[in-house]
Amino acid sequence: MDMLGIYLNDHLGGSTLGVELVKRATGNNQGTEYGATLAVLAREIEEDRDTLLRLMDELGFGKDRLKVTGGWVAEKLGRLKLNGSLVDYSPLSRLVELEGLYLGVTGKLALWTNLRASLGDRVGDVNLVELADRARSQGGRLEDLRSRAAAEALATARGQPGLS
Repeated sequence: MDMLGIYLNDHLGGSTLGVELVKRATGNNQGTEYGATLAVLAREIEEDRDTLLRLMDELGFGKDRLKVTGGWVAEKLGRLKLNGSLVDYSPLSRLVELEGLYLGVTGKLALWTNLRASLGDRVGDVNLVELADRARSQGGRLEDLRSRAAAEALATARGQPGLS
């Protein structure tokens, strides 16, 4: 496999982690002010992963099952972190999930930007300009959620009531 195939599969592993993480965050935040935005982001992030798979197929690269499985396992292991509560979802859990999603979307933006620089604006029916714009939008929405979650988690950590 050449460098491009390795790079795409690295991002496929990351996108697998991202899909699992956004599904978990969405489920954990149903019925909160975070839930609706996360549900939209979950759909978009899954669509972006599907687009990456289509792009890989267009370019003639197969899936590296080890990297895909690694992304899935990494998300599951991430659930074991300490969050200030032994069994419950805490404000820190939300903050860490949102930070992870933000980092993933930033990586995805780098992917689309790098591919555009080397392959042009389109590869088959995949529009890299639109994908980069969508990643920027996702990053902005996640930053809004993340900053609110940080204020809540840190206020709670200081013993002050959260902003719920």
